[in-house]
Amino acid sequence: MLHGCRRKAQPRVHTRQVATHPPARRRRPPNSPFTDPVLAPIQEYSVDDRVSHDSFGLGRVVSVQGDTAVVVDFGSRTVRIPTPFPKLHKL
Repeated sequence: MLHGCRRKAQPRVHTRQVATHPPARRRRPPNSPFTDPVLAPIQEYSVDDRVSHDSFGLGRVVSVQGDTAVVVDFGSRTVRIPTPFPKLHKL
């Protein structure tokens, strides 16, 4: 053992674990004046539906990819639009 040599104590490193799941929904008492937010239903589209998009204009649905997206032909371009569709309106 060496005398006179002192090793400095290493600082402790604390790591935080990140939660990978969304937080739990807050339960409200039954007599609460506040209500839970109501989610708007997802608009359903089928092939050949005429649609209007706020940015791209008028178009026609070319294909529907389940509940995940629709592919729309706007004449000059074909665009895949993922759900939700806030800017897409059925005519």
